[in-house]
Amino acid sequence: MAASSTPIRRTLMRMIFLSAGAVLAVTTTAFCAYEFLTFRQSSVQQLQTLSQAIASNSTAALAFDNADDAATILGAFKADPHIAAAALYDSQGKVFAIYPRGLPAANFPARPGPPGYSFGRARLIGFQPVEEGSTRLGTLFVESDLGAMYARVKLYGLIVFLVIGISVPLAYLISRRLQRQLLQPILALAETTRAVSERHDYTVRAVRTGAYEFDLFTDTFNQMLTQIQLSEAKLHAQLGRLGLLQHITRATGERQDLQSIFQVVLDSLEQNLPMDFGCFLLHDATAQSLTVSVLGAAGRGFADRLGLVEQLDVPLDANGLSRCVAGQLVYEPDVLKVPFPFPQRLAAAGLRSMVIAPLIVENQVFGVLVCARRKEGAFSSGECEFLKQLSEHVALASHQARLYGALQQAYDDLRQSQHTVMQQERLRALGQMASGIAHDINNAISPVSLYTESLLEREPNLSERARGYLTTIQRAIEDVARTVARMREFYREREAQLTLERVDLNRAIRQVVELTRPRWSDLPQQRGVMVDLKTDLDDALPDIMGAEHEIRDALTNLIFNAVDAMPGGGRLTVRTRQSGSADGADRVLVEVSDTGIGMDEDTRRRCLEPFFTTKGERGTGLGLAMVYGMIQRHSAELDIESAAGQGTTVRLSFPAYTASAVTATQVIKVPFVSRRLRILLVDDDPMLIKSLQDTLQEDGHQITATHGGQAGIDSFAAAQKRGECFDIVVTDLGMPHVDGRKVASSVKMMSSTTPVILLTGWGQRLIAANDIPPHVDKLLSKPPRLHELRAALAELVR
Repeated sequence: MAASSTPIRRTLMRMIFLSAGAVLAVTTTAFCAYEFLTFRQSSVQQLQTLSQAIASNSTAALAFDNADDAATILGAFKADPHIAAAALYDSQGKVFAIYPRGLPAANFPARPGPPGYSFGRARLIGFQPVEEGSTRLGTLFVESDLGAMYARVKLYGLIVFLVIGISVPLAYLISRRLQRQLLQPILALAETTRAVSERHDYTVRAVRTGAYEFDLFTDTFNQMLTQIQLSEAKLHAQLGRLGLLQHITRATGERQDLQSIFQVVLDSLEQNLPMDFGCFLLHDATAQSLTVSVLGAAGRGFADRLGLVEQLDVPLDANGLSRCVAGQLVYEPDVLKVPFPFPQRLAAAGLRSMVIAPLIVENQVFGVLVCARRKEGAFSSGECEFLKQLSEHVALASHQARLYGALQQAYDDLRQSQHTVMQQERLRALGQMASGIAHDINNAISPVSLYTESLLEREPNLSERARGYLTTIQRAIEDVARTVARMREFYREREAQLTLERVDLNRAIRQVVELTRPRWSDLPQQRGVMVDLKTDLDDALPDIMGAEHEIRDALTNLIFNAVDAMPGGGRLTVRTRQSGSADGADRVLVEVSDTGIGMDEDTRRRCLEPFFTTKGERGTGLGLAMVYGMIQRHSAELDIESAAGQGTTVRLSFPAYTASAVTATQVIKVPFVSRRLRILLVDDDPMLIKSLQDTLQEDGHQITATHGGQAGIDSFAAAQKRGECFDIVVTDLGMPHVDGRKVASSVKMMSSTTPVILLTGWGQRLIAANDIPPHVDKLLSKPPRLHELRAALAELVR
């Protein structure tokens, strides 16, 4: 026995003393508390009654302002020795009389408090109104000590001490007698328990004592001894199955596919449960059948005799498996007695007992676990319960594996969707950016366009070289304007109303080569490298139908990319040839090849994505995207061959020109205004105003140029007052403060017959959207073409 153990005899006596002491303590505490509270209430009531009597007798003294009478009346407090102080206040709140006489005024409150009585730290104070009818004459202050309460507490302490002194000896005598009656059978049972624990002899039994309650305890103890050996055996078996369940749970948690989860479960069961046959079957609710998913290693030895192979369908109702699919654990101790094909198939293979556990997730059975042994009735209830719990863990692991697969697929789909959304957002952002800068770019190139067209038209003495340069400049300006307008149209299908023209690819290639010469010749030579550009053009190449400016842009981008891919120089080849196709139609091929660094497979696959670039900050990722957009709009084909370190070849394939693809076009002669017109120009760009003014003045017109919308309106109004009306007004759309819409509206209000031409970098978009502003007679896009402007003037002043 441990040294700290306490004999039950002493414990019992402590319990009796503690119980009696607790009862006594509660009783005396309750009694004292009750007396204390009632005494406090009675003290307040006594003081209140005495104060009311004194206050009633003080009304006359206060009414007649007789302080001596008031002091005499307060002297009545001598009858109560516990009254420590009292004071009478008049209606103004000033001390009128005090008790006892001679007590300093500092001992009293400066002003009377609200009526009522309250306990302080060691005193009871109260304020009693002095009233005559409904008139308040003053206030009586009374202060009493708590001496009576302290005397009562001392009395209660003496009573408690006497009660305890009598109760302790009496409790001791009673406990001694109870010990003899209670401890004897307990000590006898303790001796039996010690014998069992020391000798592990479970044949020992406690002797009945004749006391009913102790005999029940003795019988229960004896039954417990009988069950200990059985419980120990069951406990060891249960611990083994629990360890097996933990092992299987850990193993299945490390796997993310059904096949491996099922396989590791069957292997663990065959090695540790053990069992002679095991398999998993998956439930097909539509076909009302079970499909063999996985067979255990030992079960494969029965496969031939059972006729079971993986992916074999087992009909549901015809094999009596409906109960398991309904969610019940099925245990057949002898399959010979089950008249269904599946159990009989097991019996024919030498298996006699079978357990089928359902795999349930979210109240749905998606499969079953089949376990079988050779012996009849070989599964205990504990093993059946273990297989049921195991099936729940396997079902959860299988569900998690399915969720993982679905989540992985959803993640892949989401990543692809995000990639698509980001690509669309980039395209939309590019379109917005292009719309924002189109106006400024078109304003900037408008003077160049006007002066170039004017020089080509009015300078017959230009050299052939100068005229060629001006023609190249004019073509480049047109390509820039069309490129800006097309930047936000990636992957858009070609519009049905787009008019195509015959394009000589060889001529276009020569123009592009000449236009890009500074990039592939001059700039590399400045770095000390050489790019050797070769053209291999088929002289018999047929024309194609297309938009020549878009094709030139695409070829320009391809040549720029090829030069960038050869930082150390190399050979750049542009080749054209004719080829047939599977449908018998002729194709025209354009190949741009370089001997540069090439692309790996991932880069080649992504190179057509907008904003994807391998050039770092030098690249925008738009070049090949614009090429692909052109290919889509021309119903052409694009093929890219490349390998890291072996260069790149980009091949464009266009349908060859056929007569059916040509739309007959009518040559329209541009009209010309023969008479002198008074024209008002309104714009906020000085360079554009100057170029328009110069070109129109050369046509013989009188031009008035104004800077800004408000200045244009003011100039038109002034001319109207002078009687010098303008024949036509040409205004810009986007101007600060007063835009072209307001200019057109103001002009029409002053002169409804004066035509208004609106110039804007957003012209094509407004025309396509049928969003031409009101009061505008003609809408022209920037940069303005001189022949278009002349045609508009001729049309509006006809």
